[in-house]
Amino acid sequence: MREKRLLERLRAVELDPDWRGGSDPAAALQSVLGHIGKILNTRQGSAPIATDFGVPDFTSIASTFGADSVAQVEQAIIQVIQRYEPRLRAVKVVFDPQPDRPFALAFKLQAQLAGEGQETPVVFETILNPDGRIMVLE
Repeated sequence: MREKRLLERLRAVELDPDWRGGSDPAAALQSVLGHIGKILNTRQGSAPIATDFGVPDFTSIASTFGADSVAQVEQAIIQVIQRYEPRLRAVKVVFDPQPDRPFALAFKLQAQLAGEGQETPVVFETILNPDGRIMVLE
């Protein structure tokens, strides 16, 4: 499986016509990280590609925050990643309370990054900020 998405490969050829790709796990990881950030910061219903692309608006959850809310966020993140990021397998999202960020919700995203004949375990931190934006960190 390619480490870059189609548009990233086209851009690479545009910048360097002699570029022919290759296997670069670091590039794959950065590509997936960037794509997940785009997916998670798109609100469902706002992308012409598909009505289920992106995540629901989580800002309304803040007023009714509880165990059910956390499970809804975890499930929404898992579903959208499984559907729109095929380079990740066995996706798990777990709430990760962080006392130093009292107004943000943090989650650990664990998955297997599919590569050329192998799968590599990866862990990302996703942070839902009070403004509704989601940061994805390695």
